[in-house]
Amino acid sequence: MNELTIRLLAAPQAAPVLRHAVREHLGPDAHPDAALCVTELLANVIRHVGEGTPVTLRVTGTGRATRTRVELTDPDPRAWPVPRQADDTDESGRGLALLDAVALRWGVVRGARTKTVWCEL
Repeated sequence: MNELTIRLLAAPQAAPVLRHAVREHLGPDAHPDAALCVTELLANVIRHVGEGTPVTLRVTGTGRATRTRVELTDPDPRAWPVPRQADDTDESGRGLALLDAVALRWGVVRGARTKTVWCEL
């Protein structure tokens, strides 16, 4: 199985770089929501762990794979992602609901010094 791994610092300007890398890795048959999931996972790290946090993105599979798995690992196992119900006037708070809507399944794995939020498409 083909895997893409990218290590970088979480920052808003990293989002388009990651989206492009994911589309290049998955190819023309890519799941259309893979780049969206990467963006939402990165945004959660920026908001809840902090800009400049080192993260590792892993994408397993290719566009032709039955399933594509997207994982984003950060160094804060305490900042646990919790879905919430955003009000109509809220400008944020929909990331995990969006992830839940487009992914087949998603979850969180806590390590000793890390956490990985993953989804499968």
